Order: sequence, then structure tokens, then C-alpha cells
Amino acid sequence: MARYFIHMAYHGAGFCGWQRQPELPTVQEAVETALSTLLRSATSVVGCGRTDTGVHASDFYAHFDSDVAFDPTQVAWKLNSLLPESIAIFAIYEVPQNAHARFDALSRTYQYHVSCLRLPFRQGMYSRIYFQPDIDAMNYAAEMLMTYTDFTSFAKLHTQVKTNICHLTEAHWDVQGGEIVFTISSNRFLRNMVRSVTGTLLDVGRGKLSLDGLREIVERKDRCAAGTSMPAQGLFLTKVQYRPELTQPETSQILCNIPK
Repeated sequence: MARYFIHMAYHGAGFCGWQRQPELPTVQEAVETALSTLLRSATSVVGCGRTDTGVHASDFYAHFDSDVAFDPTQVAWKLNSLLPESIAIFAIYEVPQNAHARFDALSRTYQYHVSCLRLPFRQGMYSRIYFQPDIDAMNYAAEMLMTYTDFTSFAKLHTQVKTNICHLTEAHWDVQGGEIVFTISSNRFLRNMVRSVTGTLLDVGRGKLSLDGLREIVERKDRCAAGTSMPAQGLFLTKVQYRPELTQPETSQILCNIPK
């Protein structure tokens, strides 16, 4: 039995998240169905995370086991032909048997996109805001957040996690064309954490919340104290980092390389 990683991306608008759910379209269900068809054997896939309904991923990994001999490049190419256009398979490659797409991830990076503008060609991929935020103030607030590790105030209630401790390594706002993008990296994230943090920082940017007020929210460790959670459509998982031995050995994407 061999273990393989799948490197992929997906547009989340048409799915009820990554994780398989009864009678609902999910990315996991689509990938498992197509992969099982190709390998002619029921195949379960484990993702590196559990994105919510409507959330996108431009860098996502999953693993599966198979005792069927196959050419990973050929299967990756054929998998793209079976999957909807909203899912792209970049590569499939063999990894050590004990490798785990979720638990072996060293860090993840998310980006949240907002704009004051109406962007017709970005519909479903950003959230529109109706004020001009103070980006400097939001960056000061984001820098302050990095001094904390307990993010209970930004965690979805009633989730089964052992700890709400997260170690942020990056948190900043940047202007990218007509959009304002919040980038945040950590060794782990809590359910709904990024969308809640984003909404709270935007409250700082609109002058509704002071830096001292933000500090009080974090230290209260109470989800009800934080700002409104932003809609899913503006959120992207953009990077998942692993140890070198678990990374893709060849960076060229099979999407542009038709196998002979």
C-alpha cells in the first residue's frame, strides 16, 4: 500500500466546503468519486484542512492510499478531465507511508480580499465594503495581534478543539490593484478565525474600534466580543507548508504538460 499527496486548487463557490456531507456537493466528494473511478477502487481522500462553504483554495493538499499500480502524472491528467472546471489538480506524487496532509502541515497562509469598488470580473472572490478603511491603522492592529497566542475570541463556538493557541508568523494588509488584501499565516487556525479576525480589523479600519478596544477583545477570550465574521467568498487558502521531503519533487504543473 502506497501513500500519495495530491496538490490541487479549487474555486469554492459551487461547493459546501471541502469535507464530504450527505447529499451536498463538496470538493472532497468530487475528488474521491473521480479518483475511485480512475483507480477502479473505492478511494478515500484526507485534506490538509476543512474549508467552509464558499471558501477558495489556490494551494491545497490531500493524501490517499492505494495498492493499485499507476502513473501519477497520467492519473493527475485524467483526474482533471473528470473533475469540474472549478477544481484543478496540479500533481500527484508518492510520499512516505506515515505522511499526513493535515497533521504534517507546518503552517498555512490565508488571504482575505475586500474592496470599496464594484468589481464585476471578481464576483464571488472578494467582499465589497462601503467605506474607505485606514490601512495603516489596520496594520498596527494586525501587528499587535501577533503578540498574542490565545485566539479564543475569534474561534467559532462549540467546536471540539483541545486548545485555542495559535502562533502567528505573518499578519498584514496590502493594496493589490483595486482590492485590499489581508494576509495571515500561522501554525494552525481555529474554525472561522480568519473571517472573524478580518471583520474585527476592518472595524479598526473604519474607526469603530480602537487599538485598546482590540486588545480588550483578545484578552476577554469571548467570541461574542469580536467583530462580525466576514462572508466566505473573500477567503482563500493560499499556501500550505511542509517539510522538504513532503513537498512536490517537480514544480512544473501537469496542467500545461500533456503526458505522452
